[in-house]
Amino acid sequence: MSKSSGSIEQLENLPRLTIYTDGGCLGNPGPGGYGTVLLQGEKRKELSGGYRLTTNNRMEMLAAIEGLRSLKRRCHVTLYTDSQYLVKSVKEGWAKRWRDNGWMKNRKEAALNPDLWGQLLDLLEEHVVEFRWVKGHSGDTENERCDFLAGQASMQPGLAIDEVYEKKARPIL
Repeated sequence: MSKSSGSIEQLENLPRLTIYTDGGCLGNPGPGGYGTVLLQGEKRKELSGGYRLTTNNRMEMLAAIEGLRSLKRRCHVTLYTDSQYLVKSVKEGWAKRWRDNGWMKNRKEAALNPDLWGQLLDLLEEHVVEFRWVKGHSGDTENERCDFLAGQASMQPGLAIDEVYEKKARPIL
């Protein structure tokens, strides 16, 4: 669970919802997309978007970020993803350690995607989030829907520019 403030009673009064996420690329790196499904009772909301050049991991992270960012108030969220990287980085505290160490994994190796990790960690401080891993392409209806949304988003014309990734991938001489 993410950092939370308040008593157990206050947490029990938070709206509960479920978010499913997925992201991917056509090639890695390549055109990429993310898909997010938010569920609360009978309510359902789908989000997706794509970028002309990005990575699988960035799209997996962005799917979670966009889902959490869309919430209008503090919530208790169960977030499903097929990204072990995303789940382990949060649950095992890797991302927080990287941030605390100036976005370094160790003395010599910089953490990847600090722009997105910073956004995600900030959102995790706003909400109570439980990350759960679901095996991809295993027939989970909502995970499959997110995969479809991500795939469709990655093939749209006029994809947005992932400016942080492209600046790093293509340094100016």
